[in-house]
Amino acid sequence: MSDTARRHKAEAPKSLNFAVIVCSSSRYQELKARKPVEDPSGDLIVKKLQKAGHTVVFREIVPDDKVLIRKYVSRALGSEGVDSIILCGGTGISPKDVSIEAVRPMLVKTLPGFGGLFRKLSFDEIGSAAVLSRALAGVADQGKAVFCIPGSPQAVRLVLEKLILPEAGHILKHAREKQ
Repeated sequence: MSDTARRHKAEAPKSLNFAVIVCSSSRYQELKARKPVEDPSGDLIVKKLQKAGHTVVFREIVPDDKVLIRKYVSRALGSEGVDSIILCGGTGISPKDVSIEAVRPMLVKTLPGFGGLFRKLSFDEIGSAAVLSRALAGVADQGKAVFCIPGSPQAVRLVLEKLILPEAGHILKHAREKQ
């Protein structure tokens, strides 16, 4: 790591407030029907964030619906208590996978390296199936980092450990700089 990157990371916030939005129509229908909902990926996100000293201030399960995804992301972006948003699920290539399409227009800057690095790390673990991932990260107008990640627990573990936890504070430091 360069001296500049090391200095920037040292100056970055250490404890962040996260919103976690799980995009899953099947889990959303279970929730609406008041059935028990198993959400291993959402649970893993919360556990890893808390273990790293962060706080989850907002957690929702939403269906694979662009309008509803945008509604919940807008709510999180409008909350002064949220620093960063993680959307889990809906990043594949099936017609129902719309998280990327819902969120991309809400970003003022994207971080293409995030998706590229995730696919490289994923390739090292699962092979060529990594090409099907459309992981995305960027910064919204409000100076908040937004991450769209795949919904499998294996992908959640990988992306949190290798990319989000090491860099979220660093991203926010730069996103909140004044001109």
